[in-house]
Amino acid sequence: MKVFTSTFSFETRGEVDFIDITRDIEGIVRESGIRNGIAVVFAPHATGAIIINENDPSLLEDLRDTLERIIPRHAGYRHPVNAHSHLRSILMEPSKVLPVIGGSLALGTWQSVVWVEVDTHPRTRKVIVTVLGD
Repeated sequence: MKVFTSTFSFETRGEVDFIDITRDIEGIVRESGIRNGIAVVFAPHATGAIIINENDPSLLEDLRDTLERIIPRHAGYRHPVNAHSHLRSILMEPSKVLPVIGGSLALGTWQSVVWVEVDTHPRTRKVIVTVLGD
């Protein structure tokens, strides 16, 4: 079994920002030379998350509104400044495992891998991708 790890970075615009990172991950899978296995995608950040869903602007706006309803920005939290950012990140999680088949991510027709920035201001973010397989 072969293991290949790489990272990439990008800038966010702040709360709540969505960035399609599918192509970056696909590039790493191609670079790995692994044809069949898995790709582990991980964000080493406490206030960001990775989702797999349709990258549709209206759907993402619905997600933004839902996050505000479920975990409002101003709700008297004990953690200073950005408690809501941490809580939102907990709901969506910082990692995903994706199948690699024939040297490509095995995503559904409408699926994309999307970074969700939930912190209060713009950030430089890093994603680590480890591809395992043959």
